[in-house]
Amino acid sequence: MRRETKSVSFANPVLYTMKTNLLFLFFLCASIITACVGSNPAAAEPEIVSEGAGQGYRGLIRVLVRSNSNGIQSIEVIGHEDDEFIGGAAMESLSESIVESNSTDMDAVSGATESSRGFLEAVRNALHSRK
Repeated sequence: MRRETKSVSFANPVLYTMKTNLLFLFFLCASIITACVGSNPAAAEPEIVSEGAGQGYRGLIRVLVRSNSNGIQSIEVIGHEDDEFIGGAAMESLSESIVESNSTDMDAVSGATESSRGFLEAVRNALHSRK
């Protein structure tokens, strides 16, 4: 059995190309508008940046806390005198836990108790200073 194939022929290939290009431009513009408008309401919310300090094992621990109405967004240690490998690791771990849980209600890291307490105190002070 032999199949017959028909070739599609357009009466005016220039008109077909113009219609195709216009359709492509329409979808491109719609995509750009959707991307610009976005659906992220948190992007329009004002971010609050507050600074706090607490007493660590070897000295003062200073932090910057970024937050908005959804809670704590990030914590940045801007200064400390504690050991980088012990105290610094504890602060990094606590920072991730605080942002994830949106709470400073947690225990100190074992082996870095004073650094942990000072870090938590600094974050709490920063959160209190924003009000």
